[in-house]
Amino acid sequence: MRQKELRIALVCYGGVSLAVYMHGVTKEVWHLARASRAYHDGDEKPGGVAGVYRDLIDHIERERQLRLRVLPDILTGASAGGINAVFLAQAVHSGYSLDPLTDLWLDMADVDELVDPDARPMWRFAKFWSEPLVRWVLTRPGNLVSESVAPETRDEVRRKVSRFIRGRWFEPPFSGAGFSALLERAFAAMERTAPEAPLLPPRHPLDLFVTATDFHGHLSLLRLNSPPVVEESEHRMPIDFRSRTPAAGGRDFADPVELVFAARATASFPGAFPPLQVAEIDALAERTGRNWPGRRHFFERIMPVHLRENTLDEVALIDGSVLVNKPFEGAIAALRGRPAQREVDRRFVYVDPRPDRSSALRELEKKPVGFFSAIFGSLSTIPREQPIRDNLEALEEQSREALRLRRIVARLRPDVEGAVEQLFGRTLFLDKPTARRLSNWRQRAQTAAAEQAGYAFQSYAQAKVSGIVARLAKLTLQAAPQLGLPDAQAIEAVFREELARRGLESLSAPGGGAHEGAIAFFRSHDLGFRIRRLRLLARRLARDWEADPDIPDAALETARDSLYAILALYFDREGLTALGPDFEKLAENVLLDPGAVLDHLENRRLLPQVDDQAELLLAEALTLMPKDLKRRMLLTYLGFPYYDVATLALLRDEGLTEFDPAKVDRISPEDARSIREGGTRATLRGTEFYNFGAFFSRAYRENDYLWGRLHGAERMVDLLGSTLEDSLAEEDNRSFKRAAFLAILDEEEAADRCSSGLIRSLRAEVEERLPE
Repeated sequence: MRQKELRIALVCYGGVSLAVYMHGVTKEVWHLARASRAYHDGDEKPGGVAGVYRDLIDHIERERQLRLRVLPDILTGASAGGINAVFLAQAVHSGYSLDPLTDLWLDMADVDELVDPDARPMWRFAKFWSEPLVRWVLTRPGNLVSESVAPETRDEVRRKVSRFIRGRWFEPPFSGAGFSALLERAFAAMERTAPEAPLLPPRHPLDLFVTATDFHGHLSLLRLNSPPVVEESEHRMPIDFRSRTPAAGGRDFADPVELVFAARATASFPGAFPPLQVAEIDALAERTGRNWPGRRHFFERIMPVHLRENTLDEVALIDGSVLVNKPFEGAIAALRGRPAQREVDRRFVYVDPRPDRSSALRELEKKPVGFFSAIFGSLSTIPREQPIRDNLEALEEQSREALRLRRIVARLRPDVEGAVEQLFGRTLFLDKPTARRLSNWRQRAQTAAAEQAGYAFQSYAQAKVSGIVARLAKLTLQAAPQLGLPDAQAIEAVFREELARRGLESLSAPGGGAHEGAIAFFRSHDLGFRIRRLRLLARRLARDWEADPDIPDAALETARDSLYAILALYFDREGLTALGPDFEKLAENVLLDPGAVLDHLENRRLLPQVDDQAELLLAEALTLMPKDLKRRMLLTYLGFPYYDVATLALLRDEGLTEFDPAKVDRISPEDARSIREGGTRATLRGTEFYNFGAFFSRAYRENDYLWGRLHGAERMVDLLGSTLEDSLAEEDNRSFKRAAFLAILDEEEAADRCSSGLIRSLRAEVEERLPE
């Protein structure tokens, strides 16, 4: 049976009140991941729509002989979409319920709740001189409310718009501190739910990336030819988090105060909310009694220049969509270096609630561009609607590279395995692999690969040294942001000078291969080589690379578990945590004493000792493997130096990781028409008032939330079906969608969150369009 991981990199666009729709969609991603985790862990079948998704995963395994696991492991967002990404990351990592965010959107995302108390009209005659204007806007023939609002909600919308217009002018009407408090309450409510197991496998990385805009900006250094360095103002302020998934639920993805900071910053819509300032979050932490022990480290990572120049109090962060509304780049960057245990179907899934722009563009083209339309278009509309062509083309190129790499490794395999068999003889596979034997075999294979590479070895070794030095320099700069360097080039330069003093300017031995000093350097610092080797071993366990029906699935699973336990030993040596508290002071002094930093890295990481542990675990795993699988693993383990010499330059030192091309899927009302035709215009209500519509009516929010769930469920079924070579049978596709739609409506009816009339009407539509 084939095994496959459907890995989702979710990208949530900005959309103001359409965030309610996007929350409905992300809730289905959450339920699908819950269903997948429960199925693979052998847990009791979950209720509601998660149970339907579990049945579909089981159906795919029984009918198509494909064991499929769903992993939403990269989450990015901008503006209101960023809020949904932040909360989904917390739910995926911790196992907490996402339902409290639903309550936040439905109950609190209303102008009456969001408006700053100081901005409300204090009495009914406030701004009495504006009453004629208010009446004309709201009641004139053909007014916006009459044309765009359903009759049953017009009174509510007119009342709220009237209060809104008569509030304070020329200052943001919504409360920033109030918004932060709402977000904190939602996180607190999540923490009160009973945690399930995390939705990703233990130690699998989870990345979150949201965009924000530094209004005042900060000076960043750029390298030129002349002058060598210039200062430029930088306004992009990405906020990113990464964590490895714990084995048990109940552990926060990051400090909730920092998650509030990220959500509040990315959604500070200009003119509606005041810019976020650090003091606002400090006051929130004090008011709620939340300790924030990692505050300094957080700001060192997010805004090191402001921290170094002591200007944190002056920072003003506004909506991330001002500059980056479609944060694909953060998702693409997070893709690199991820582990691949089995066949991977990588999807970039973006949520775009309002993609029907062609008709609006045609209408605008008929009108001349006026004074205000040109100004507002350049400031807001155009940046938010800039297409994603560049990002998708970059993904396509990356996918072509992945396919090319797979072909190269596959074609190298016969020659590499022949070289290994010639070096060791066929008796190699008759010997019992012990840790001592593995170590001796490995060293012998590495020496032979180096010597047989001839002149190519010097370029390979220099490429390895360059990669090692670059990684160590970046790690050192990360530990010492107070150095104020524009990048790690200066640290690389002093490391190279130190290596030259140690006799490592040339790496080749007279008889071929590396000399003793070079070998010692690689043994002490070449962490990337170890990880690349183990990742290739894991990849050889995938059925799509080498189908062998005589090797049972259980043996492959046991081997994968063993390999990733070994990988964990090396992953623990990757970051700053393994280097101890003394490393920061050494890093600050790196330009004067680079040797002390290199020695500390060697003494704290102790990679040769880790190798001993790793080979002990690998030897134990090999003894449990069937003969054919053991042979495959030994040929790959001992043949890896040959692969590495041939492919390292092509990989640009990225490492052997996800070998599969990435595919892109969109979720929008235009792509989900099983229940109702017409797309966005026929389903969503939050599109009114320049996408602020849902903030003026709970009925609007309930409508958009339910359609988000229904559209999300339809696209989740489509997504699972698309992992198959010939998709789902039409009858099965229809049956599972119907079951998912009705399960969602049953859930919401039981929760009593949404109008019973709305649920009844949607249920009738489902049963009419998708009869049993």
